[in-house]
Amino acid sequence: RQSTATDQRSGKVSKGIVRCYTTSSFKNRHQRIRMKVVISVVATIACASMASAFAPVGVPKAFLTKNVHFMSSEEMVGGKSVDDMSLEEEVEALVEEEKAKVERASNLRNEKGVDYAPWMNISPDDEVKIRQIMKEKAEARRRRQEQERSVTGNLYYDSQAQELSGTGLKSKIIDGQVELEWATSEEQSTKGFIVKRRPAKTDEFSVVASYEDWGPLLTKGPEGGIYRYFDSTVSPGGWVYRIAECDVNGNQNDICQCLVEVQTEDEQRNAVIAAVGIAAFGIIAVVGGILLDPLNGY
Repeated sequence: RQSTATDQRSGKVSKGIVRCYTTSSFKNRHQRIRMKVVISVVATIACASMASAFAPVGVPKAFLTKNVHFMSSEEMVGGKSVDDMSLEEEVEALVEEEKAKVERASNLRNEKGVDYAPWMNISPDDEVKIRQIMKEKAEARRRRQEQERSVTGNLYYDSQAQELSGTGLKSKIIDGQVELEWATSEEQSTKGFIVKRRPAKTDEFSVVASYEDWGPLLTKGPEGGIYRYFDSTVSPGGWVYRIAECDVNGNQNDICQCLVEVQTEDEQRNAVIAAVGIAAFGIIAVVGGILLDPLNGY
């Protein structure tokens, strides 16, 4: 009897140990799940904040009321205007500014004196890459500056604002043809509109359609409206479309423009194949991760 009682007692003790171990494992697993959820929420909030920083502000309008020439607000680098620098000087100033940002980030320390990001120290190879990126940025800015010097009218003042806010000329590719859409909030002394286009990386625009020979481009009245034009004569390649407003005195006022890339059938097919390949790779990666770690680390 004593032996049986002891066995029974030891059996109860063993069961108790197993029960405690199971409870401890469950708590640890619960804590890990909770930590993952918290990290996911923080990452989601951070991404949403970053996305909202680039969201358009205000109600889209084709005619912006605040006319400020896009060249009037000088871009400053290192306390100097980039317009007063040569290309080499601008690149050097941009490189030094970027290096200073990285060095400030790498020197941050917590309250215990431990570096937050010691891996951010710049190596010679990193500096070469930074210099190349800054050179491309400076060259792109100068090319755009030269191109926009030929712009007149509202587009001369508001081209940068339209680009940042997402307003202006909208385009859609339909079966290799281009549909354009733009809107006006008011039209004073307007007779109609002219649609122009030019091949990308060229300077000369040609008239595609005019209010003089196509009725839908005539003015809709003082309150403005929405206009559309379907260009069925375009060929594959990059095209810059521009809309000009014509008044009763014969003056033209450029109001909006956009860049359109018309792909060939082979390019469209290759793009679809690439998209399908990327999606398939993502699915394979997820399935492979599940098969390699079916319990997700537990």
